[in-house]
Formats: sequence, C-alpha cells, structure tokens
Amino acid sequence: MLFGKQGVTLNPSFRVSLLAGLALSIAVASGCTVRPLMATPDVAPDGIASSPALSSIDIAPVNTRYGQEVRNHLIFLFNGGAGQPANARYALNLSVTRSSSAAARVQVRTDNEPTSSLLTMTANYRLTDSGTGRVVATGRRQVSSAYDVPRQEFASLRAERDAENRAARELAEHLRLALGQDLARAGNGS
Repeated sequence: MLFGKQGVTLNPSFRVSLLAGLALSIAVASGCTVRPLMATPDVAPDGIASSPALSSIDIAPVNTRYGQEVRNHLIFLFNGGAGQPANARYALNLSVTRSSSAAARVQVRTDNEPTSSLLTMTANYRLTDSGTGRVVATGRRQVSSAYDVPRQEFASLRAERDAENRAARELAEHLRLALGQDLARAGNGS
C-alpha cells in the first residue's frame, strides 16, 4: 500500500499491529466503559447469569395460564430457579395477552394437509421501586409463534398450547433483556 508521493509501503502485519495499538490507545484514552449488560461474578449452577438488580424483582401473580408461563420463566431467569426474593427491591406487574390468527387468508384443507396459524403474545410491564413506589420502567414486548392446525381437535389444541409455551419462553427472554436495560439505564443495573 502506498502513502503519499514518497511511495512508502507497509508490511501487512505492521499495519494490523498499528491499527490494534491505535484502537487500544483510543479505548484507554476515552475511558472505555463498555461492559456486558448482565455482567456479574455470580453465575447460577445452570450457567444463567443474572444481575443483582434482576434477582431483586418480585413478579406479581397473573390470571391466565400463558401469563403464568411467562411469569414462571421470568422467575427462573431472574433467580436461577431459587424462586422469588423475600425482600424484593422492585415489584413487576405484568399484563400478558394473546391472539391467534390464520397465517394465510385462503386455506385449502385436504385430508393430510394441515393449515397454519400465528399466535401473538404481548406483555405490558411496569416496574416500580418497592420502597418509594416510584415507577422505574414501563414497556411492551411482543413475540409471535407459528403453528400447524390439523383436523383432529386434540392435536389442534395441543399445537396451540405448544405455540403458547414457545411464545411464553421467548417473551420471558425479551422481558429479561428489556428489564436489564431499563435498570441499567436507571443506574440500578449492578
């Protein structure tokens, strides 16, 4: 590679070293503060890392089966299976709804060909500080899960239930990340 009119060429390994050194000096000079969102020295036995702020969230009961699935997954993700905290710093109120719609406008049904549907699960949440009652974060997350609808009634019900369970697991993961970001933004992520 030539630089300027002098015709200076640089060895490729020297260029890589030069760029790495430049990047390191910029990071050191700027006081690099990038860290993983869920960074913590404590890791649960199953390998799930959670921040101390997330493990101090008490999740209020919900009134639907699929809402309870989301709640149970969140409790597990926040505390690694240890259950809810005794003296929680935060209280989380969840409202989970679901809808199901045909994935195609015109569905042709033959004896061996199932149709498809799309289940959409939405969670609205409000996180409050238990001590002050101040709202720390609010938000909404939504996931979709496709499933086949065969002619047999039990198989159709089971397929819909499986789609609910998949959507609940994925929605809990989305909520965990969203709440972690909300707490980090509020200065409570450690």
